[in-house]
Amino acid sequence: MLKSVFLGLIASMVVFNLVETKVLELSDRFLPLRHEGLWLVMFYAPWCGHCKKLEPIWKHVDQSLAGKIPIRVGRIDCTRFTSVATEFSIKGFPTILFLKGESSYQYEGDRTRDDIVNFALRLVGPSVNKIESKEDFEIAKGRSELFFVFAGEMAGREWENFEKIATNLQQHESFYHAEAELAQEFSGHKETQSIRIYKDSSSFKFEENSEIAEERAERDLSNDDTVVVSENITESLHHWVLRERFPRFVKVTRGRFSQLMSTKKLLVMAVLEENKLDEITPDMEAFRAMLHSVMDNHIDRYRPHYQFGWTGSPDLANSVAMDTLTIPHLMVINTTSYQHYLPDDEPTKMTPEAVTLFLDSILEGDAPVYGGFSYTVRLYRAYYEAKTNLSEMWKGNPALIAVVFGLPMGFFALICYSICCADIMDADDEDDDDLNYAHEKTD
Repeated sequence: MLKSVFLGLIASMVVFNLVETKVLELSDRFLPLRHEGLWLVMFYAPWCGHCKKLEPIWKHVDQSLAGKIPIRVGRIDCTRFTSVATEFSIKGFPTILFLKGESSYQYEGDRTRDDIVNFALRLVGPSVNKIESKEDFEIAKGRSELFFVFAGEMAGREWENFEKIATNLQQHESFYHAEAELAQEFSGHKETQSIRIYKDSSSFKFEENSEIAEERAERDLSNDDTVVVSENITESLHHWVLRERFPRFVKVTRGRFSQLMSTKKLLVMAVLEENKLDEITPDMEAFRAMLHSVMDNHIDRYRPHYQFGWTGSPDLANSVAMDTLTIPHLMVINTTSYQHYLPDDEPTKMTPEAVTLFLDSILEGDAPVYGGFSYTVRLYRAYYEAKTNLSEMWKGNPALIAVVFGLPMGFFALICYSICCADIMDADDEDDDDLNYAHEKTD
């Protein structure tokens, strides 16, 4: 009883301006409470521009989660409470963490209300949620544009592997279980036990890689090493989940880019530019629609190899190409080697047939390749990133950049001047001594 009262008093002390913002303003007194219940916390710094942009979104996140789930939404100023930043190893601002008992999950997606809310909703419950009716299935469809479903009895190696992967990827994707008879109504396929992904108004079944299956059979015959076999199957399922965890035609943002690199597919990306209202011009819309039609017409051939998408941020593509691309443009990125391909034709004049020939030449190994991880490329990439960052900083606040870089250069110039002047003065003194010595000798 006394412990609950004490915790209640502490909880009331960590709140600051609760009536005004509804978001808990936390302090270092939050540390003893971090294991109590569920927390969604933003770690910020007052001077951080990205934190200021996130502030109104964070209030909307709190409003969206209020009354739905037992979760407390808060924020903490890491410049005032450095011990908290050290405790959670905060390395950048803003950082969003979901705290659940002893576990903490860092949010790595785009900073939008819906994405952050879905991130929290996935982590509130178990790693695999139950679908018990058609209504539950419709709710799952409305909550996420894609999700994975295990159909059948919750037993055996396949279920253990599915549950294991769901636990590892719970913060990124949604995983469900349904009885075989009920799942048949959703997929239209009669299966006693299966794993399917639902996306793009369809579903795709996981088929174990034949090479891994053959390797498993050989090991079964030779050594009956069931532990190694299970690891191989888990790796295959994990690889399939990573490859299929995006819609066929996805919007590539900075938050999604690193996750797209884990698909190990070739990323076909239309490079466009959005305005402040997230709109694109009609000619860019036509270019995107043309690439979408190429995907639709060759989906069976390209789906195992390519992930299609588009980006409204040309800076993202420019950083990969280490150049300023014309808009609209077409780029293909090898997510394994970080190499990229650019068409020889002018992108604005490319037809669906020209795009198809370009993509086929990449699969055949005939297209010229750029970038990668070679030593010279990494040096040039570091130079390009530094030049780009300085240019953006200069455009944003030239006075600050002039002070930051002008003062050190001024001190350096002053030191060099002092050294040079000291040498000249010493030389003049030596010349005067020589003259005096000569006059004395003459006299």
